[in-house]
Parts: sequence; structure tokens; C-alpha cells
Amino acid sequence: MAPAVSKDHPLTRSVAGMIGLAFLVVMVLSSLGTLPFTLSNADGVPRYNEGIPREGRLPPFWAGHDRGDVDRQMLAVQARAAQDEAVGGKVLAIAAEHGLSVDEAFEARDGAVFNELVALAPKPLLGTDYLGRSLLVRVLTGGGISLGIGILAALLSVCIGTLYGAIAGYAGGMVDAVMMRIVDILYGLPYILLVVLLAVAVDAAVEGWAAERVGRFSEQRVAYVADKVQAAGGEVSDERRNGLEREALAAIGSGELGSGSQNAINVVTLLVAIGGVSWLTMARVIRGQVLSLKNQPFVEAARAIGAPTRRIFGRHLLPNLLGPVIVYATLSVPQAILQESFLSFLGIGVKPPLPSWGNLAAEGLIELNTYKSHWWLLLFPCLMLGLTLLALNFVGEGLREAFDPKRGRR
Repeated sequence: MAPAVSKDHPLTRSVAGMIGLAFLVVMVLSSLGTLPFTLSNADGVPRYNEGIPREGRLPPFWAGHDRGDVDRQMLAVQARAAQDEAVGGKVLAIAAEHGLSVDEAFEARDGAVFNELVALAPKPLLGTDYLGRSLLVRVLTGGGISLGIGILAALLSVCIGTLYGAIAGYAGGMVDAVMMRIVDILYGLPYILLVVLLAVAVDAAVEGWAAERVGRFSEQRVAYVADKVQAAGGEVSDERRNGLEREALAAIGSGELGSGSQNAINVVTLLVAIGGVSWLTMARVIRGQVLSLKNQPFVEAARAIGAPTRRIFGRHLLPNLLGPVIVYATLSVPQAILQESFLSFLGIGVKPPLPSWGNLAAEGLIELNTYKSHWWLLLFPCLMLGLTLLALNFVGEGLREAFDPKRGRR
């Protein structure tokens, strides 16, 4: 007569984890999904860097406006009227309708003319920065950069930590002792110092390689011009030599790295630096798990029948390590994102104009002053960063509860 025992799905035990997962799905789709658009060029300028300075520091269209905001809106309308024939035609029509010149119409600060001109002003959803760039586009781009670096750096640290800890725990003895002492030494070093040193070392290596590349391309252009001159009989006019040099530059190139390549190298360097020094805790966790698993009967049985080490790892140890690995990976992603944002906030991480939540917050911080605070430049990057970190922690706790058999309801 006892009531039926209800069973639950382990992945739905945590309501906060489900909410966090839904928020993360929206963030990933909106940030990483829009990167191909926001990183693409519009008239030779990436969309995240596209803006009109006269539209700088415009507040969100739904927020209140003061006299300074109105003046900036009128300047934005003037700039658009000068660059866009359609907007210019509307301004002329409004001025002619009220019997005013264009300059007189722009000088109005109230009345019907003013309201009609302000209606032509841009209406950014999250406002604009000091260069007139859309904060919405930059926050989405920065979110994609921060999430991408955080996820890839966390995966790198999980791979290194899992491999290192599994080898140390399975080998045991002197190998385990030496490997763990190395981890203890790395634990004693300042984390930020390691990241900065690694980033500086890679930057120096890249700069040296880029300088060598420019020199090699220059030699190739000189040889190209010399061959052309020799083929023409050994003597050419200065005008012809200049033409040959331009031809060599077009055919061979300068060898200088473009902004896209520099940004890619900077991002890869940062995620390698973060992931390369944040695997220590993972190594200790996996080592402890392997030490407890390698003495279990199923591992002893596999070893007794002569199973090779790689098969023991692949078929017996790694499947039993998936729970801790997945949970730790989920919890290490917010740590990596926060580290990237902190380094970018200090100016060591992602370099402007490429945005990340960290350098966007740094740019917004200087906009807070006692005279006029452009609050939206600081609020939205910090809000997105805080909500994403909170959601990731909720998901991590939900996964921990799902993989913990002691917390399951029977």
C-alpha cells in the first residue's frame, strides 16, 4: 500500500542549473553565433569598429535624455544628413515645411521642428561609445571573444590536467612524487606573473618572426626589381624603377601582418597562456581519482589478463573519470572567462579595438565622472559578464548534483 516511489532525471534536479543552461544557450547563440557578422568588414572596416564620431556617447533610446544628449543627437542628425542623401532630403523637407533654413532648423531646441529632427537621430538599443560605435555590436563581439577564449582555455587546461594527473596517479612511486612536486612548485608561483611572462614571451617571439618576415619579403622585392632591370638591359629611368617597385609590392607583398592576423595571434596567445597555467587543480583531482580506481577489482582483472596500458586507460579509467572531468570543466570555464576579462581590463589581454568584456569594462570605467556619467558603457559589459559567470556556476553545480549518486532521489 506504500505510494509509488517517484524517480527524477539527474539532469533536471537543479532548477537553478536549468535556468543557467537556458541563459547560456541564449548567450552562446547570440555572441558566438553573430561573430561571423560582427567580425566581417563593412566598407573595409570591421563591423565592431564601425561608427561615426559625431554619434559618440549616445544613450540607449529607451533611457532618459538631458540637454547634452539632445545636442549630441542633433550633431548625429547633421552627420547623417551630410553622408546619407535620404536623411539629407528629409531634413530639407522638414526645414522647407516650416519655412526655415537647414541651419535654423538645427538650431531649434523645442517645438515641432525639433521633434521631427530628433526622430531622425539614431536609436541605439544599448547606446554608443565615444567613437559612435554601437555598444550592442561590441558587447556581442566581446561576448564571443570572452566566451571563446574561456571555453577553449578551459578545454586546454582540462586536457593537460587530465593527462598529467592520470599519468602521475597510474605510474605512482618516484614518477608520481616528481610530477606532483612540479605541481607544488607551480602552485607557489604567482598566477598573473606566469600568464604575463608567457604572453610577453610569445609577443616577443611573434614580433621577431614578423620583423624577419618583413625583411625576407623586402629582399624578394629587391631581387624582383633587379631581375627586371637586368632583363631590360641594366639601365632604366627612375620612373620605370618606381613602377617596378610598385609592381613588386603588388606581386610579393610587404610581409606585414594584417590587423586580423595580429588579433588572431593575440587571442590564441591569451587562451594558451590561461589554459597553460590553470590545469594544476585538475591534475590533483584526476590523480586522486586514478589512485582510487587503479586498485579496484576491475582494473586488477584487466591488468591480470594482460590488457595493455592504453586499453586500461581508454576502457576502464577514462569512463570513470568523465564525471569529475565534466564537472570541473564546467566550473573552470567561468574562471577562465574571469581571468581573461581581468587581464583585458588591465590592458594585458585582448587589445583594442578588438572588444572583450574586460576591455569594454575598462573603457566604460573612465566614462564615470562627476560631470557626466555615461553609465551604459560600464553597465552592460559588466552585466553580461556577471550573468554569464553566475549561469556557468549554476550549471556546474547542477552537473555536480547530477553526477553525485548520494544526492539522487530514489
